[in-house]
Amino acid sequence: MDSLKFAKMIAEIIKTKKGFDIKIIDMRKLSGSIADCFVICSADADRQVKAIADEVDDRLHDQGIRCLHKEGFDSLNWALLDYFDVVVHVFRAEARSYYNLEKLWGDVPVIKIADDEN
Repeated sequence: MDSLKFAKMIAEIIKTKKGFDIKIIDMRKLSGSIADCFVICSADADRQVKAIADEVDDRLHDQGIRCLHKEGFDSLNWALLDYFDVVVHVFRAEARSYYNLEKLWGDVPVIKIADDEN
């Protein structure tokens, strides 16, 4: 599956658990990039960080897609799921503004995923 299409599928899974401010950072044109895409989202609480990360992992696992590496499940300020070409970052809102990955990778295309209105 194309990595951008895969990232958009992950974004839709995130929306089912009320993740918000979802962005896909498209790094495919960077040489030596650690992944093709980052999917970044925010959550209001540590329980929501866990719920979003677990939902992504469970739904992809059900499709036969295995996570290569997971981090952050102890503190739950920032959970990371590594699917090789796509890396998912689920942040508590405060941690996201502190680390500001969007600014770090500010010279590559960013796709904003619309939040659900309900």
